[in-house]
Amino acid sequence: MILKMKRYTFLVYHKQYTEFLEKIKETGVLHVIEKAGGIAENDALRDKMQLAARIKNALKQLEKRTPKNANLLPADNGKDGLQLLSKVELALSEKEALEQKLQNTEKEYERMEVWGTFNLERFEQLKNAGLVVRFFSCNLRKFDQEWETLYNAFEIDTIGTIRYFITLTKPDQNIEIDADPIKLSSKTAEQLLVETSEIRAKIELHNALLENMAIDDYNSLKAAQATIIEQIDYTKVILNTQNEADNRVMVLEGWCPEESEPVLNNYLETSGVYYESEEPKITDEIPIKLKNSNFTKLFEPITKLFSLPNYSELDPTPFLAPFFMLFFGLCLGDGGYGLLVLFAATFFKKKSSLEMKSILTLGQYLGGMTIIVGILTGSFFGIALDQVEWIWLKGVKSYFITQANYGDILSGYNPMMILAVIIGIIQILFGMIVNSLKINKQFGYKYAISKLSWVFFIISALLIAGLKSFGILLNDYLSYSLYTFAGINALIIIFYNSPGKNPIANIGSALWDTYNMATGLLGDTLSYIRLFALGLTGSILGGVFNTLAFDLTTDANPYLRWLFILLILLVGHTINFALSLIGAFVHPMRLTFVEFYKNSGFEGGGKAYQPFSKQVK
Repeated sequence: MILKMKRYTFLVYHKQYTEFLEKIKETGVLHVIEKAGGIAENDALRDKMQLAARIKNALKQLEKRTPKNANLLPADNGKDGLQLLSKVELALSEKEALEQKLQNTEKEYERMEVWGTFNLERFEQLKNAGLVVRFFSCNLRKFDQEWETLYNAFEIDTIGTIRYFITLTKPDQNIEIDADPIKLSSKTAEQLLVETSEIRAKIELHNALLENMAIDDYNSLKAAQATIIEQIDYTKVILNTQNEADNRVMVLEGWCPEESEPVLNNYLETSGVYYESEEPKITDEIPIKLKNSNFTKLFEPITKLFSLPNYSELDPTPFLAPFFMLFFGLCLGDGGYGLLVLFAATFFKKKSSLEMKSILTLGQYLGGMTIIVGILTGSFFGIALDQVEWIWLKGVKSYFITQANYGDILSGYNPMMILAVIIGIIQILFGMIVNSLKINKQFGYKYAISKLSWVFFIISALLIAGLKSFGILLNDYLSYSLYTFAGINALIIIFYNSPGKNPIANIGSALWDTYNMATGLLGDTLSYIRLFALGLTGSILGGVFNTLAFDLTTDANPYLRWLFILLILLVGHTINFALSLIGAFVHPMRLTFVEFYKNSGFEGGGKAYQPFSKQVK
């Protein structure tokens, strides 16, 4: 549900404005309206936003380094937030530089390791004696044995297809060989190995330092972040304030949810501030605040993934929630996989943050729905329960929704495919009803009648065709009633699809709507077959891995066979579960955001309600 908003306009004497803003911030219910031109370029605001971004990044880095089950010290108001930020950033910067240095040193060590242990001073002595040592590498096939005679070449090592060697020649001797010259490091491999150990020790010290900062300073830095965000919000409010009467009167506008008006009005009635409140206009850009039941609220993140609804339409969350849960269960399709989702969500929920708890609660519902679908279809970790000879299943095998049990009744069609199409038709028709409700809210019932008539016409046509296809005879009264009902709705579609226009225009519009409805309805309905296809694919792949695990290990050692079976099952079902889980999220969202949103006339584009309020420190 979208909460109703009221528009407030305040006129405040300039000397009272700072106190007024502090009180408004304490109420925490007013969403300040931005000026038409947006927030002007402001150096102070930009600096604060950059500082907030730096603190956010520093907090994120400290969170990664917080020891498990550590007790963080409470915020210390005596600590300077900027100094804490500088200290954390310096430690992170030094650690990053050390890690880069370690990476370069390790590469240099790998390059020098092949040459073994040597003394650089001996090379200088040889050079003074008139002999120069040069270092080369080349492909093994390119190495010429004549180089040993011509240039005193000595092999040092051969790694793979690369040969490393040195030459010992006079300074003025020209060396012409097909090999790559190598410039040695100023340090030997032994020295570089010692240096890498020293760098690692310094990195460990910085890790320990950052862990201590995470325990001692995280909450203090978090409080500093809250202060900066409050300053940013305050600056934005100031920039969105109009100055009137030679800057003596400050004008501020904002939105307040109707349910929060008593909080705001209680302050205003005692403040002496002049204000006006009014209903929103259709041309206003009204912020959106959703309010749903505890169950429906779990699905709000899915709504927000696409877009918030605008103020003039309906909140789609209550309408998509049950369908999305059912779609997830059908796409994942296996009761065993549903148990995994349920157990994982329950396990992690105990130690998760408040924000994650709602997501994991959603995971519990989705896992539970998958278990129900798995029970109904007789699929458990790829095992087709209707095909196994287990005594305890003997009495229920005939009830599983499978082609073996119901294929003959449905002329050979898989019952789950039929069910997927039926669910698709139901959601599409439901979306059209939602669309008619939205049109009624925006323009009035006259403009919604035609959309609703399409729903009634399609239902009537489906009932007539469906009952006849199953050989169900209708008595004259019921038959005439259905045909009459369909005919009345057809007349409304033809002659009343655009109230206020002449009949000829209505007929043309009806023909165009009929074409779009016929082609669109068919394509949209067929899209729901994916619910059957994905569930079937996951079950089949699970069954394939079960078969492979037992059939491929028949000749193995009896004691090792169960180990091989376990490994095949674990790897196979992990891959299948991961792929099925991705499909179970992606495809229900696709059906929701494309088929359902299109038929429900969803417009979106709403801007979230963000009240000017104090930050939690």
